[in-house]
Amino acid sequence: MFENALRAAKLDVEFYNAVEHDDSLTAQAAVFVAVVGALTGLGRWVFSDGNLIRGVIMGVITSLAAWLLWSAITTWVGVRLFDGTSDFKEMSRVLGFAHAPLILGVFGPLGVGVGSLWTVASGIVAIREGMDFSLGKAIATGGVGLILRLVAGWFLPFV
Repeated sequence: MFENALRAAKLDVEFYNAVEHDDSLTAQAAVFVAVVGALTGLGRWVFSDGNLIRGVIMGVITSLAAWLLWSAITTWVGVRLFDGTSDFKEMSRVLGFAHAPLILGVFGPLGVGVGSLWTVASGIVAIREGMDFSLGKAIATGGVGLILRLVAGWFLPFV
């Protein structure tokens, strides 16, 4: 699993293309997102006075919810607005591994910031490979998806 995460973090196009077509990696992507959430929760605890157990549990719940929402929105935007060729399962796999840089959240706020920016890049690569379209359409899909994700976040404050 961590070898796959490393390949994802390196923005390995062949890896993302393989993940798109490999149904057996769906569970691994979900577990990876949960592990990233737990480590981010651990980082919050280390760099604050919070509760470790609550931080880890909320990190897992928040990461899984955000991943599923990101996958659903990206699938809808990419297919409906930009003629992408993907489905929710494919998008959830590639975007699950695109979370790899967020593992830096274990290093606190700076790690979260760097990991978030890096995840934008890995997310764009994941979207491009998952939707089988151009970089421009991947960036547009990511941008529209981000706006919709932020709007949804107002109504679902835990994501």
